[in-house]
Amino acid sequence: MGPLYPQELLNPEYNLLIGFLIGIGFGFILEATGFTNTRKLAGVFYGYDATVIKTFFTAAVTAMIGLFLMHHWGMIDIYKTFYPSTFWIPTLIGGAIMGLGFVIGGFCPGTSLSAASTGKRDAWSFIAGVMIGIFGFIFTYESLWKPLRQSGKLGKVNFPQWLGVREGLFIFIVAVLAVISFVLYQKWQDHWRKKLTDEDLNDLGL
Repeated sequence: MGPLYPQELLNPEYNLLIGFLIGIGFGFILEATGFTNTRKLAGVFYGYDATVIKTFFTAAVTAMIGLFLMHHWGMIDIYKTFYPSTFWIPTLIGGAIMGLGFVIGGFCPGTSLSAASTGKRDAWSFIAGVMIGIFGFIFTYESLWKPLRQSGKLGKVNFPQWLGVREGLFIFIVAVLAVISFVLYQKWQDHWRKKLTDEDLNDLGL
């Protein structure tokens, strides 16, 4: 959790505590920015609220640039960071399932936990569905899902390696695409909001 601090100053056993405190802060920010509101989260799919996609793109680009610069300045060895092997077929299928659940339930796993902590019953229902899915997958993995889980193996590869481009160029391309997506999605949002009445906007919390 804390690769930047000197190990002799802070015992690695405190990593769980650091993660716990970061989690509390993250949940507080989700609630404060309205990300525990199902209408705001679903709005990215219906076109009336671009907040979610802007936030996700901004977070991804910020993390990419930050890690790239810290690696360049010798603050962290990015090649020692852990990431699992890529299996592109189950990744696409899993992403589609999660996206569908996002649209239907209005939550992702993280936002559902934050919403549940505020007492929202729909979030608790969503979490129950997540747990059913998790345990259902576990108990049927060997008989149903193992061949699918191991299909489309690419090994340990990231997007720059897969595309055959330098990391800096890839980050630049993603940043440009993020800006373009912001502009296009803002136009789409403005187009759909013109069709909504003041009552509709009030119901959506906009």
